[in-house]
Amino acid sequence: MADQTELVFVDHVTQTYTSGTHQFTAIQDVTLTLKAGEFVSLLGPSGCGKSTLLRMMTGLQRPTHGRVLYRGSVLTGVNPFATIVFQSFALFPWLTVQENVEVALKARGMSPRLRPTRALDLLDRVGLDGFENAYPRELSGGMRQKVGFARAMAVEPELLCMDEPFSALDVLSAEALRGELLELWTTGKIPTKAILMVTHNIEEAVLMGDRIVVMEKDPGRVIAEVPVPLPHPRHRKSGECQALVDQTYGLLAGQTKAEPEELGTAPGEPGKTRELPNVTVNELAGFLEHLASLRTQRADIFRLTEALHMDSDRVLRLAEAAERLGFVVVDHGDISETPLGETFAEASIQARKEIFATRVRRVPIVNWLLTMLQAADRHELEADVVQSALGLEFPPEAAERQLAIAIDWGRYAELIAYDHSTGMIYLEAEPVSKFG
Repeated sequence: MADQTELVFVDHVTQTYTSGTHQFTAIQDVTLTLKAGEFVSLLGPSGCGKSTLLRMMTGLQRPTHGRVLYRGSVLTGVNPFATIVFQSFALFPWLTVQENVEVALKARGMSPRLRPTRALDLLDRVGLDGFENAYPRELSGGMRQKVGFARAMAVEPELLCMDEPFSALDVLSAEALRGELLELWTTGKIPTKAILMVTHNIEEAVLMGDRIVVMEKDPGRVIAEVPVPLPHPRHRKSGECQALVDQTYGLLAGQTKAEPEELGTAPGEPGKTRELPNVTVNELAGFLEHLASLRTQRADIFRLTEALHMDSDRVLRLAEAAERLGFVVVDHGDISETPLGETFAEASIQARKEIFATRVRRVPIVNWLLTMLQAADRHELEADVVQSALGLEFPPEAAERQLAIAIDWGRYAELIAYDHSTGMIYLEAEPVSKFG
């Protein structure tokens, strides 16, 4: 019988951060387990706390509340049985491929005499024999990530954690590396007892994981666990895989709520201020045009990723933005354009701006910005001042991103102007609209 030892137990963890006088909840009351023999995909949109949870399991971060146990013992420092592979490769550019692997062996306390042989063995396992004297700059992205895998395996971890390990690679390199990693895992050529992979790519999660832990954000929490009872190798076009991908899209996309809940509240008001999806208006317009061209009442969001050649995270962001503006309705993985969305898709350039202006003024963050500009002297504000105010609602990086999106959307609607050289935001004269 396969080893089913419980390696990791995440026990009701919550992670909060404080900025000034405001507290942000990144992860709220998350509980999950990871057993020996499992390959678990931790799936969710950007900003849902996946990487934070991974850092907790490796002991790099302690939760604000709750606890993380490894083999029954509470983690109080770095987990000596775990290691991480990052999406950015994290190689030392001044060291050769072999020397990069030997760094990890040195950290393990292995004698200098044994390191070269062990490093070459690890490089051979990942298919890099012959490149041991090359420098990272000489390698493709996929080959550099293989060095990262070899270095991670050098410490012989029981738990291998991967943080978006394929997202920095081109499509073909990522596909090849996924297959090679699965070969190493399923044939037992790596000492690892369990793998945890953070990803926002739904198809990747289904193709690789034995179980998918699905998270959502604001705040980050687990909303479902999806078992994947399919043998390897899996074929993405098979009916079983596509059904699981479709099911998972439905969990992440959810369904359109009543407008007050869908939009949230303005900064400083009671209730939840929802982040604006990170998409441009041009991307959104192209998305709505594509939906209109389908000439069907409902479209499967999963199929849209294939048709648009986008990853799932980006398509879900576009769907969320369109939903927030009233251009589409989402229902468990299916998306339907509203009459207003159809009108926008078919409208002239100026008519689109008028429709968008009417809708974007209902979005709390944008309306909050417009209200502040209206009240300000000469109807202008420093962007830094607005960002500081948003910093009472969001962490610093998110506040900067939210301001940039609000400015982009407001400029398209001709509601605000922005001077990058001075960092000033101005109120524009409102356009006359027949779309109320």
